[in-house]
Amino acid sequence: MKIKLTISFLLYATYLLAQKPEINKKIDSLDLFSMVQPVPATHIFSDTAYNIWCGSVTKAKSGKFYMFYSRWKRELGHEAWITHSEIALAKADNPEGPYRHIKVILPPRGTQFWDGTTTHNPAILPYKGKFYLYYMGSTGKSYVKPHTSYNNPNWWEYRNNQRIGVAVANDPEGDWMRFDTPILDVGSDSTAADALMVSNPAITVDKNGRFILIYKQVEKKTGVLRGGKVRFGVAFSKSPNGDFIKHNKPIFEAKDSEKEWMVAEDPFIWHQQEVNYAIVRDVVGKFTGESGALALMISTNGIDWQPAQHPKVLANKVYQANGKAFDDKLERPCLYIEQSVPKLLFGAMGFEKRKYSVNVAVPLK
Repeated sequence: MKIKLTISFLLYATYLLAQKPEINKKIDSLDLFSMVQPVPATHIFSDTAYNIWCGSVTKAKSGKFYMFYSRWKRELGHEAWITHSEIALAKADNPEGPYRHIKVILPPRGTQFWDGTTTHNPAILPYKGKFYLYYMGSTGKSYVKPHTSYNNPNWWEYRNNQRIGVAVANDPEGDWMRFDTPILDVGSDSTAADALMVSNPAITVDKNGRFILIYKQVEKKTGVLRGGKVRFGVAFSKSPNGDFIKHNKPIFEAKDSEKEWMVAEDPFIWHQQEVNYAIVRDVVGKFTGESGALALMISTNGIDWQPAQHPKVLANKVYQANGKAFDDKLERPCLYIEQSVPKLLFGAMGFEKRKYSVNVAVPLK
């Protein structure tokens, strides 16, 4: 009997090993970099009065396409995103656009609210007939002179007050329900990796109905306004509204990155073929070898992430259809997928040393 069990175990182990190449192939076959095409001028969404940042795109049952984006007046300067950003809605007949502004859906609502002055970093999730919009909110009462940003201590009040919330609607153009408390707050332990602030939410739901929320986190550092290291955390929930339970360690870590202030930035995540994928900005080149490029990460559990077999998604230089490179690298990526096939890579980009900013849609062949 013991011999039979041993043989059975060995056969099962051999079976598992035989399955490994198939699993790896499924996980590692995606090569977004090989699909990247130059960006036509018609794939740029801009507004002469406003800076545009972020850009989360989804398709509604009506067949129309909606972009949830952040905007603030150009005259205030790029760094005014933390004090004056509001989340707005744009609409198009095709996924690449052209998009036209419809309305502001998360405007300022008073400094007594956690998201009273600022809404930013939209990430849309259609789920069971409703639309869930995850976002960063902030508030503050101090005056921040335009164009002072990092040199103004008051600027950091708003930056450090960032928290993550969700708004819910039955239709993108309908009324959005906001809540009086964030769904993800800072850690209660002063030594936690997210003790100072949380922002940049990215959301997906896996085949088991588990919601995976990835978020930017900053640790506290005594006497330092900006805090300590910037990392990313992950939290899980059985409901789109929470409660989200945090994993206790940062994700997207890399070898020899302990001394780095920031390793990854701007995640976009999705679940496909039983695998979790993420696109992140490779801040110091730990994943792709190119600082500022976009990297593809993979995970089966949402906690342990590693670079994919084809880690580079987009170089730090993006080219227009006329052959010229854009002035800036692409940030805040959002991948539009149609019938399991990636079609467009949306992202924010500055022009003229970020005198103004837009959203661009990079075609994927």
